[in-house]
Amino acid sequence: MNASRNIWSLTLGILFLLIVVVGGGLGSCAAYNSMRVWNAETAGEAELAQARQNRQIATLEAEAKLESAKLLAQAEVERAKGVAEANRIVANGLGGPEGYLRYLYIENLSQSQGKIIYVPTEAGLPILEAGKRGDDGQ
Repeated sequence: MNASRNIWSLTLGILFLLIVVVGGGLGSCAAYNSMRVWNAETAGEAELAQARQNRQIATLEAEAKLESAKLLAQAEVERAKGVAEANRIVANGLGGPEGYLRYLYIENLSQSQGKIIYVPTEAGLPILEAGKRGDDGQ
């Protein structure tokens, strides 16, 4: 009886060990699958957070560009107002818009350094040189 009891104990021990090994293997597989799902969820959440951050950065950059464009436009308007006021002051000092235009024309003629030939006529219209002279002065 002792021998059959030892065989029975050995069989139960092997069966128990087999159950533990198989159960442990199945438990490991389940734990691995759970870990893989958790890891995928975590990676997805990280990508979503990164996408939100990138969108927020792009939005802030666009708002900064818009604000910059508005301020540059305001600066250009102020500059144009200053130029208009300066032109008005100079024009009034020269007897009105016609006097100012004549002044600008004379200034441009003096800066042309002989490149423009002006012949005054009765109507006040310039007659420009009809043809260019050659290098030999003809």
